Amino acid sequence: MTDTAAAPSARTGAQPPPEGGPRRSYARMAADESREDYSLRYAPHSFRRWSPTMVASTALGGIAYLADFAIGASIVFTYGFTSGLASILTAATIIFVTGIPIARACAKYGLDMDLITRGAGFGYFGSTLTSLIYASFTFIFFALEGSIMAQAMHQAIGLPVQVGYLVTTLIVIPIVFRGMGALAKVQAWTQPLWIIGMALPFLVLTFEAPDAWGAFGSFGGTEGAGSGFSWIGFGLGTGVALSLIAQIGEQADYLRFMPAKTEANRRRWNLAVLAAGPGWVIIGAAKQLGGAFLAFVALEAVGKTHALEPIAPQIEALRPWLGSFALPAAALFVIVSQVKINVTNAYSGSLSWSNFFSRLTHRHPGRVWYIFLNLAIALTLMEMNMFAALNKLLGFYSNVGIAWITVVAADLVINKRVGWSPKYIEFKRAYLYAVNPAGFGSMAIASVVSILAFFGLFGRYAEAFSTFIAAGLALVLCPLIAWATKGRYYLARPNPVNGPEAAVADVTATHTCAVCETAYELPDIADCPVQAGPICSLCCSLDAECGDVCRKDPAAGPVLMPLPTVRTAV
Repeated sequence: MTDTAAAPSARTGAQPPPEGGPRRSYARMAADESREDYSLRYAPHSFRRWSPTMVASTALGGIAYLADFAIGASIVFTYGFTSGLASILTAATIIFVTGIPIARACAKYGLDMDLITRGAGFGYFGSTLTSLIYASFTFIFFALEGSIMAQAMHQAIGLPVQVGYLVTTLIVIPIVFRGMGALAKVQAWTQPLWIIGMALPFLVLTFEAPDAWGAFGSFGGTEGAGSGFSWIGFGLGTGVALSLIAQIGEQADYLRFMPAKTEANRRRWNLAVLAAGPGWVIIGAAKQLGGAFLAFVALEAVGKTHALEPIAPQIEALRPWLGSFALPAAALFVIVSQVKINVTNAYSGSLSWSNFFSRLTHRHPGRVWYIFLNLAIALTLMEMNMFAALNKLLGFYSNVGIAWITVVAADLVINKRVGWSPKYIEFKRAYLYAVNPAGFGSMAIASVVSILAFFGLFGRYAEAFSTFIAAGLALVLCPLIAWATKGRYYLARPNPVNGPEAAVADVTATHTCAVCETAYELPDIADCPVQAGPICSLCCSLDAECGDVCRKDPAAGPVLMPLPTVRTAV
């Protein structure tokens, strides 16, 4: 929701504002949750009306992208089949394992990746860096997917690639503008066509080129790597494949709408969270290997450069059955696939930028405005032909991405279990330190060391295994720092309203924010000594004048126990 006032309306004194005093009002688009989708907030139970199966199917619709094809082909072409296969499977295992606790936390608490990160060791401002990391993931992969779509339109209708970049950028705006409801419809409507388009090339090759499968297993790549196993190739290939680890953030943007787990839906809930969360990487790894296979089959006919572009292998695979219709059929499949993923990239990017700027500027003009920022950066990357530097760019990004995700997973699995971190996820400014060294410090150290290794400072093997260095340091340092600091930087003050006792409280009870005068469910409310009443998490974030009294002066709170209940909604 968006603050349009010239200055924050929250008071700096300890007394409640006078009757009828100014309140924070939000711009029309920012106040419309059908577009905002609680972009900076806890997703309330009243908004989580989808079934677990619906959430899972919608989330999995967002992984229709063909970047997996390009990434898998690039890895196998560079390092050979054996090393490439080991790289892809190892990266998939790491992504799956780290994604399990994150997916469950997002679904359980109704929070996106940024809010989870705040409470999982980074602190209120410490997580702004991870918002940038996540935003980078969305615009890098939007650019990659957009480049693939532009290549398809160039092949199909001769549209200049540079113009295609602009078209691929503009086409997603109307969908993303309307929010999660529109995204869910697009994913559902296009899913049957996508499944047919995904399976058909492999079905054709099974009948028309059965020997290709065996030949692919002995493929030594195009760079002279050879068909045998190479530790250097394995390490570098794994680093490229691990660039996809931040995809769990996009899955979380769907998972936060998962309904509450009950005895009646427990099994379906667990399966849906597993499938929609870390389960995406099973399909992703299969697509990487499938994309590499299609590129291998098309290599002799189209050459290396075009074989790495998913549209050309698709055409070659379909040609034996579809003849002259292979080109339009392949182009349609590519365009549908890229729209399905790029609406998610643009949507998730808008959430990430909103989180980032709301904390730095204490302003929130609305999620929809940040769509244009994200798309502008992605369009610039496309025009700079980032596709040509795919391996190097993704390998570099992996070092930071895996450090971030591993730290969050380590906090959820280790620190919270042994008591060095609160058992629940606290995301509200009113209760968090600005920076928590357990998470932020661990990620910073792991990222810096691994990036230095990536650029060759510690030798060839350290360069190849820089992402493993990042993951190892993050996994060790996060619990080590939490233990050394005794967890003191997780909570700036106890949460008397919805802390540990929230598990038994009626979290669906709504309470009126003293600033915007809107009712929100209990987990989205903090007690505010400045307002002498409840304040919602977003109004608290946007307050630039309160001086963080609640965190600095122990005598300032708590001031409201219990909160006045307005109504109860499920």
